[in-house]
Amino acid sequence: MFRLTAAMRQYLIDELSFLERDNIDSYLKRTLKSGPLAGVYWLEVPQDVLAPPQLAHPNCGPFYFTVMLEKTELRAEFLVRSSHNMHCSCIAWATPIQRQFVLDCIDNMLKEEFISV
Repeated sequence: MFRLTAAMRQYLIDELSFLERDNIDSYLKRTLKSGPLAGVYWLEVPQDVLAPPQLAHPNCGPFYFTVMLEKTELRAEFLVRSSHNMHCSCIAWATPIQRQFVLDCIDNMLKEEFISV
């Protein structure tokens, strides 16, 4: 099952089986940069998807979305984060194009790993 949660501004896929979680974990380890904690990954925002606030602050890049894999859930935040600065005006909620980028990446992962939701 998947949900777009408005209040948290994230994409949530829940009710993952052990095998689905294991496949997703393997995929994330192969394709994304590992974050500072276990189960946290960084999905880099491509240059052509950056919004004006990020383009105006090249020294704050690269920019990324946080993807979190838990026991039975996968969460992808819709917050564009800076890799170098935690408090800057370039950190912003995803634009529609950026949101679609995240959704496409997650959908591609599910397709490649043969996971139907």
